[in-house]
Amino acid sequence: MIRLGAGRLDRIVAVGAHCDDIAIGAGGTLLTLCLARPGVRIDALVLSGGGSDREQEERAALAAFCPGADLRLTVLKLPDGRLPAHWEEAKSAVEELRGRTEPDLVLAPRTEDAHQDHRGLAQLLPTAFRDHLVLGYEIVKWDGDLGRPTAYVPLSPEIAEQKVRLLQEHYPSQRHRPWYDREAFLGLARIRGIECHARYAEAFAVTKLTLDLGE
Repeated sequence: MIRLGAGRLDRIVAVGAHCDDIAIGAGGTLLTLCLARPGVRIDALVLSGGGSDREQEERAALAAFCPGADLRLTVLKLPDGRLPAHWEEAKSAVEELRGRTEPDLVLAPRTEDAHQDHRGLAQLLPTAFRDHLVLGYEIVKWDGDLGRPTAYVPLSPEIAEQKVRLLQEHYPSQRHRPWYDREAFLGLARIRGIECHARYAEAFAVTKLTLDLGE
């Protein structure tokens, strides 16, 4: 297993189509980063759920997933499942986000995600963040769209357990979903851990990566 470092990460962008996408896809990675780098700036954008109980869930959840971080969260009101019909609004939101930060890392959905909102947002990101490291997170769901990831972030058992606990604690509106449980989240993390010689891990898709093999 080849291990590469990303250098110092002082600014991170995290985007999701829905409240809980970021936490499900990259919650363990955010916990790991924030605990290692107190004060890291995180600009987060969520396209739907604004003005509802879901927004309150998201604000409390991301505050817990980003301990000690300078978290700046925007939650918009685009309708769930209708992103293609609101492309201009989504594009403007991504461009506005790009205008206020120069991130070292972007966490976003995968372009291969079967959900049209996830996939559409993933396709928008490279149009604004053209020269940045973008890691596409995965979300387990009914569609069965999990693929073969290209990048892994190992998680300690404590971080993996904390991620599952926070997901259950902060998103009560999602507990009725048949896939939203401890077994699903820890099971996927365990499989991704096996694939990278760790106990647990989160996995990501990398579309484009430049290697600096000089000094």
